[in-house]
Amino acid sequence: MTIKGGSTIDQSSAERRNSGTSSTFKRRFMVRLVAVFIGGMFLDGYILGIIGPVTGPMRSELQLDALSLGMIAAGPLAGIFVGSPLAGWATDKFGRKPMFLVDMGLFLAASAAQFFVTSGDGAVIQLAIIRFCMGVAIGGEYSIGGPLLSEFSPPKLRGRLLGLTLIAWYVGFMMAFIIGTLMHDVGVPWRIVIGTSTILAFVLFLARIGLPESPSWLITKGRREEALAIAHRYVESPQMHNSITEEIDLRAIQEAQAAQGRTKIKNASVGMLFSRQQWRTTLFTSGFWFCAVTPYFAIATFADDVLNQFGFGGGWAGGVGLSALATAGVVTTVLLIDKLGRRILTVPGQWLCAGILLVIGVWADAPAIFVLALFLAFSFFNAGYTTLTQVYPAELFPGHLRGIGMGFAAAFSRIGAALGTFALPWAISNIGMGPSMVVAAAVALLGAILSQWLAPETKGRTLADISADVAH
Repeated sequence: MTIKGGSTIDQSSAERRNSGTSSTFKRRFMVRLVAVFIGGMFLDGYILGIIGPVTGPMRSELQLDALSLGMIAAGPLAGIFVGSPLAGWATDKFGRKPMFLVDMGLFLAASAAQFFVTSGDGAVIQLAIIRFCMGVAIGGEYSIGGPLLSEFSPPKLRGRLLGLTLIAWYVGFMMAFIIGTLMHDVGVPWRIVIGTSTILAFVLFLARIGLPESPSWLITKGRREEALAIAHRYVESPQMHNSITEEIDLRAIQEAQAAQGRTKIKNASVGMLFSRQQWRTTLFTSGFWFCAVTPYFAIATFADDVLNQFGFGGGWAGGVGLSALATAGVVTTVLLIDKLGRRILTVPGQWLCAGILLVIGVWADAPAIFVLALFLAFSFFNAGYTTLTQVYPAELFPGHLRGIGMGFAAAFSRIGAALGTFALPWAISNIGMGPSMVVAAAVALLGAILSQWLAPETKGRTLADISADVAH
């Protein structure tokens, strides 16, 4: 192409120079970001699920008793409890970009360490420590990846993209069971089976190298020019550009108020989650997540035992059936969340699940097939609103608290998961199945009341707009 003065521009060279900010480049970046975060959640589910198929050979070779096996199984839960708030604090302080890579590095190191577990007296301690470290990494994935994805997602797609992560978790858990069982059946050593997570961890570690920092986090640190430059290079959605501009304006107002002595800008801390502006968000996200997972973990973990108590057991009808309906519930919510909104997919389902569990608990002579139908319905609707546990914390906490807020909510939810997993067998033995289901119904009812009171509607809104509302 010729211009004035006889100069000629090579059009293809110009296109190459601008390719770093083209729509195609931006869409590819967004696909990459979603893929590496979904891959991390798939890995989370895979790591938790792969231990099941090889429990037998592990128990035989290492001569594990019930206590030792419990230590190994509980390691990831303890790690999540520690890792979620710790990684959340770190990602708010040091940035999403470095912590996203550090977290996957921990995944990679812990996964590889499983190949080298010895057969001596220290094997149980080795495995418990390794699985604990994996739990720390899983907890970090919640509190690092969730904020990063939410801060790059267009408001009209944010709910679906965050919800996809839970689908990935379920798929990862089921794939681990399938792969682990097949490998075990052909005689693959258990160390190799549980170490297969290393392959995916290595791929994801490489894929995360070079990802940019979150503009929202940069804004909280006063680095506006860097935030705008990253937005120009990586963000295609006009909604997202507007959101970033709103965040810059909101931060400028906060700094101006601080300069006048009206407020003080502080670094993220757990104490700030219970400030006058944030305590409702903290109460809702943590309590909702706790009440969502507590009954599910109890029922799904001991599905066959629970259904056998009602005269209807079997692997397909129990664990597999509940998992399939749970996956269907998550998929349904992901498809509807950005169309119908958050609140309508959060509140009614909890009331319904509380009612289902209450009926199971008080109707002692219910036909077995009816009880099975109720459990399957519970699994579907519970998983549907549990999807929102990945969405609400990433949307409701402001940028400077998004990591630690999501980390705190995830850690609090693990208390519920542990209670549900360890308390149900005791409850069945000591108070009976019916009263145990009534207690589960009470937990679901508490979640319904909390959500009826505090669950907001955030569909289509920018993060800056949501944060401004929460702060008042």
